[in-house]
Amino acid sequence: MASRTGLSACIITYNEADRIEACLRSVAFSDEIIVVDSHSTDATRELASALGARVIERDWPGYRSQKQFAVDCARHDWVLCLDADERLSNELRGEIEAVRDSGFEGFAGWSVPRITDYFGRFLRHGNAYPDRLVRLFDRRRGGWTGYEIHENTRVQGRIGRLRGHLEHYSYRSLTDHYERLQRYADLMAQALYSSGKRCGLTQVLVNPRWRFVRGYILRLGFLDGWRGLVFALVEASYVRRKYLQLYMRGKGQSS
Repeated sequence: MASRTGLSACIITYNEADRIEACLRSVAFSDEIIVVDSHSTDATRELASALGARVIERDWPGYRSQKQFAVDCARHDWVLCLDADERLSNELRGEIEAVRDSGFEGFAGWSVPRITDYFGRFLRHGNAYPDRLVRLFDRRRGGWTGYEIHENTRVQGRIGRLRGHLEHYSYRSLTDHYERLQRYADLMAQALYSSGKRCGLTQVLVNPRWRFVRGYILRLGFLDGWRGLVFALVEASYVRRKYLQLYMRGKGQSS
């Protein structure tokens, strides 16, 4: 009997002691778990090691580069990539085990729908859902690409679709959500500027409003109640800051 196709779970971390255990337990069926940690000052590395992960400590180069490094360190060509604030639902775990047992036949990767927890309830509408991402793939045919911030995967070949949710427990509080997106906005503006992108006042004024309208109204974010409203407002604030920062850099000014 041919041996089963191996699977490596790849995770990057920094100070995730409160969330890393749930993440690792959800991928415990993998043949290998790799955690690349950026010098956490809490117990992240110790907890990961205790749960059987191979922990590699490494300076922080950016999201895309760190995730690709984790993929490159894997012993198996099929990789499952998660952030420390994510975990597989039971349904998704079962689907992944099933396609692994079939040798991932016929596909170069699989996309999964990500669902975000927001103040104790999952958002099921708006720009937050369904957030389909290719997180299970053959590294010989793809990898992490794009900017260092808001990175993504690109795979050459057929992409299958799984139905089980990748559960996202990203924001610890409203302040955490707001401050994180403001930081991402600054990083993204710098990345866009460095790649030669520029913008005018029209984008600064219109894009945030469009993001809110698209998510809250056109994509039915209002059906998520006050959570949907708060999420849409913070997201619009992120877009406003990103384009304002890009605009100011074009004027020779920076924060």
